[in-house]
Amino acid sequence: MPSFKQFSTAASSLRGCRSPSLQTREGGGHGLSRWTSLGHKDRPKGFVFSRTPPPQGVSQKWEDWELPCYITSFLTIIILEVGLSVKPDLTIETWAHQKALERLEAESPGAADSD
Repeated sequence: MPSFKQFSTAASSLRGCRSPSLQTREGGGHGLSRWTSLGHKDRPKGFVFSRTPPPQGVSQKWEDWELPCYITSFLTIIILEVGLSVKPDLTIETWAHQKALERLEAESPGAADSD
């Protein structure tokens, strides 16, 4: 089995072969990081979508698209729930079970008449 020293030597040689964009993944301290482009901030602020939270006691103003999106999503979930709950059972197993029951019912009166 290879020794740890061989693995560390191989890892260090692979590290040297990486492209410069991968080497600056953590910023590298020079220029823009690979996650930003011209016209954008160099570093994220740590907030979702880089939006600062409103002051204490003030509610966030909804965007124009949010209410229609939430209503549409809610109605879609309701329609799917109702539609899938009343969906007819059209599996082959159910059909075969019903046919087997019909055959058993058809055979049973004939057996009672012969007695």
